[in-house]
Amino acid sequence: MTLIDTDAAPFWKTKTLDEMSPEEWESLCDGCGRCCLVKLQDEDSEAIAYTDIGCKLLNEFTCACRDYPNRQAHVPDCVRLTPDVVREIGWLPPSCAYRLVAEGRDLYWWHHLLSGDRDTIHQAGVSVRGRVAGSEEDIPFADFLDHMVRWPLRLPKGAAHPGGPRRRR
Repeated sequence: MTLIDTDAAPFWKTKTLDEMSPEEWESLCDGCGRCCLVKLQDEDSEAIAYTDIGCKLLNEFTCACRDYPNRQAHVPDCVRLTPDVVREIGWLPPSCAYRLVAEGRDLYWWHHLLSGDRDTIHQAGVSVRGRVAGSEEDIPFADFLDHMVRWPLRLPKGAAHPGGPRRRR
């Protein structure tokens, strides 16, 4: 019989992104759907702007991909997150668990690994549920600029720990 050490620190506090198992890596995703919003990049400055337009595979209610295992076959420019990619790209939302762990910070209270409930991200208002204007297939490309938004780069009031996520020691 194996006893589980309930006092042991959770894996995201003791492992780097590179050290995580595939199961740990996948479980780290908070399911907000913010990374599945269409982003626009300025050709000159390379600045990234979020839109409230969802990827064609984004389920706007669950905030999950409709075909996660085959997403890159349907959406060739879908970015597959890896530890290196997380460290390199600058457009992950500041609430993203991958980004937080890479920066040595803790997860927010609403993350399912802390709350034990995948619905707390929606209750906290962090997910894209109810905020997506439509799919990239439904909104004409010419209208994308009209859908630029700033909210994916912010946390709703009450969603952060007092003082925000803390650096791990």
